[in-house]
Amino acid sequence: MRRGFWGLVVSVALLAGVALTTTATAVAGASGVCAADVRLSAVDVLRQSVEPRRDIVVGQYDLPTPETGPSVAATKTVHVYFHVINKGTGLANGDVPQSQINDQIAVLDAAFAPHYDFVLAGTTRTTNQNWYTMQPGTTAERQAKKALHQGSYDDLNFYTANPGGGLLGWATFPKMNPRPGKILQDGVVVLYTSLPGGTAVPYHLGDTGVHEVGHWLGLYHTFQGGCANPGDYVSDTAAEASPAFGCPNGRNTCASPGDDPIHNFMDYTDDACMDHFTPGQFTRADAIFDSIRAGH
Repeated sequence: MRRGFWGLVVSVALLAGVALTTTATAVAGASGVCAADVRLSAVDVLRQSVEPRRDIVVGQYDLPTPETGPSVAATKTVHVYFHVINKGTGLANGDVPQSQINDQIAVLDAAFAPHYDFVLAGTTRTTNQNWYTMQPGTTAERQAKKALHQGSYDDLNFYTANPGGGLLGWATFPKMNPRPGKILQDGVVVLYTSLPGGTAVPYHLGDTGVHEVGHWLGLYHTFQGGCANPGDYVSDTAAEASPAFGCPNGRNTCASPGDDPIHNFMDYTDDACMDHFTPGQFTRADAIFDSIRAGH
């Protein structure tokens, strides 16, 4: 249930039930305060029981395809251009090793199988302090992506950096007939410590990347629209009033049937809690990929 959209250039965050237009900010507050776009990852902040926000979604458009018929069976190959932005050599400076990159690709493959096969097409490493701390919508982000982007609209550009401000990542939604400049800005950005084996516990198993790629494929959050229809345009995800954090089994925030989909990759729970997409989500993602990204 929860099928809807936000036709915004930048996502709308929900803080304690109040809609706020946001660009890229951290969230601070007492336990129980939920916000809807970024999960805070700094260990010292998490230990203060601040409810984290997970991500920012840039360019959420009215995508044309609700669920229509069975999901496409053929596996789609997505070439991945992986861009490591760092402030110097060594993991502490964001220069993640190839082993973590390979592990992230493996996590994507496992999460999206059998619908998508992610193939590493190339890796770039760039030392740039301004780009290393870029935030969504900033000059630094535009410059980095313009310089580093490779491939076409059906290729995934995956950036790692250290945005700060509690951001775990952000993604661009597919858009019909994008201008060349928009294509250059396409892709996902994640906090480098969220890659598999990273230090952003409990967001350290690579599922931030999975979540952001879900957006890149046209999927909304499971709590999109709260308990009201149309929500996320997917009929087999139970309605959810607000983001879930941790792994609250049995959570049920809406009167409609079904517990909250806390194990879905498009919620905000811990990486260890997330484990699937639904058939309806794959149907939507496949149709959008074929109509908007494929061949462009």
